[in-house]
Amino acid sequence: MNFPERFSNLPAYAFPRLRALLDHHAPGGDVVHMTIGEPKHDFPPWVTDVIVENAAGFQTYPPNEGSDALRGAIADWIDRRYGVRMDPETNIMALNGTREGLYNAAMALCPEQKNGRQPIVLCPNPFYQVYMVASISVGGQPYFVPATAATGHLPDYASLPEDVLNRTAVAYICSPANPQGAVASRDYWAELIRLAERYDFRIFADECYSEIFRDTPPTGILTVAQELGADPERITLFNSLSKRSNLAGLRSGLIAGGPESIKRVKQLRAYAGAPLPSPLQAAAARVWADEAHVQENRALYQEKYAIADQVFAGVQGYMPPEAGFFLWLPVEDGEQAALKLWQETGVRVLPGAYLSQGDPGQNPGKGFIRVAMVAPKTEMQRGLITLRDCIYS
Repeated sequence: MNFPERFSNLPAYAFPRLRALLDHHAPGGDVVHMTIGEPKHDFPPWVTDVIVENAAGFQTYPPNEGSDALRGAIADWIDRRYGVRMDPETNIMALNGTREGLYNAAMALCPEQKNGRQPIVLCPNPFYQVYMVASISVGGQPYFVPATAATGHLPDYASLPEDVLNRTAVAYICSPANPQGAVASRDYWAELIRLAERYDFRIFADECYSEIFRDTPPTGILTVAQELGADPERITLFNSLSKRSNLAGLRSGLIAGGPESIKRVKQLRAYAGAPLPSPLQAAAARVWADEAHVQENRALYQEKYAIADQVFAGVQGYMPPEAGFFLWLPVEDGEQAALKLWQETGVRVLPGAYLSQGDPGQNPGKGFIRVAMVAPKTEMQRGLITLRDCIYS
């Protein structure tokens, strides 16, 4: 049998790599899971009631682009959050989780060529793995741009060579950043939008961690784009209920953008998509409309920030995250640190190199571990103290 070559050189996904590194060793203590960004806070208790009330909808095929109620609730949330009014019919589509949208947006919107050459898709490095595989799937060249302390842990796309920018068709950007927790400022967004206008590329803005922050709500790209009068087709926004509302399993995400962009994404979804079941759409519409539970959830994370800051006070290189729920902790070697933690304490973390690309000497994640602060507060605190005493003492 012949198999395609396009994905043959993909590295193993982060979590299978982690299992291969750790699972043939016994844990050195009670296991504390701090690897995956799967929130463990409670979701609103009435979500289940809404699903049950609408359970008859499981008998019918769901609206492909999202129900009117769901798209309307998303439009209202964008208006409240970013001060931008979008048409639910032409500017918004509901997603079965944002990973679907981040992948299919490239399939629907990335051109086959840019200025007569293979298109480049810019990705921050470290990055969410779907950016890379989406780039490869459309025949583009993923181009990894370091997001390090020197660049404020966000990629400096403006510093790229002219030849690269002339071939760029899409730039992925995550703010608040996964894994570093850095937040794009108004000036950062404005510079990126102007760069995209100058070199004629699209911006795919992954803002899935936007509702978990310390004090000030992160500025969104739609707000800045509206202020600048940018072409709506140049900006595509992604967000979800996974982090905002602790509903990773509900799989409710959104894509918002210009009408022609959304039209093309909808067309692809009609052929190859998997819409959210109708009872889950009904629940998602209620969740997008409610902010009380989001404020309660954010307060819990703010308590966790304070715990982390206290635990790692005095640890050289500790960077308090501005937003999100990950710690990006400096170590000599991420794999060695993760293995040591597991064998000696049972604390399970992710080597930073598993979220990055580059040779060992050039991989910007090699000297880090990613720690998810999603466990219940007491368990998380115990895990962080154990980690500190094992790695930094």
